[in-house]
Amino acid sequence: MRISGRCLCGAVSYAGETEPQFQVKCYCTDCRKSSAAGHAAMMGFAHEAIAFGGEVREFHSRADSGTEVVRAFCPACGAGVYSRNAAMPQLIFLRASTLDEPNLFASQMVVYASRAPSWDPVGQGVPAFAEGPPRG
Repeated sequence: MRISGRCLCGAVSYAGETEPQFQVKCYCTDCRKSSAAGHAAMMGFAHEAIAFGGEVREFHSRADSGTEVVRAFCPACGAGVYSRNAAMPQLIFLRASTLDEPNLFASQMVVYASRAPSWDPVGQGVPAFAEGPPRG
């Protein structure tokens, strides 16, 4: 699939010709707060398959699992563009909200469903995990 996207002001962009390894909605507290929404929708890709343009700023934090997560955002408009997780260093997680073609995103699972706010309920039809998915 051809994938491309950009931040709100267009200063940060990305493109690639690749398939996502997974597509997920996450309701964890950090994703909710960093997305300024009830959940974050992300697509996981092999890091080397996506080319970026523009400069980002990064915010480092620890996930509930204890793993370091880096969230990258545009320093001009503040839009979150991608994140990286130290537990999966080969992947980059693009924010579906930045896609040029938003209908490319189709959630395959929901994580931290137990934290979904009442005003953004977990939809039916995809596997949902109360916390993170099983590892291994």
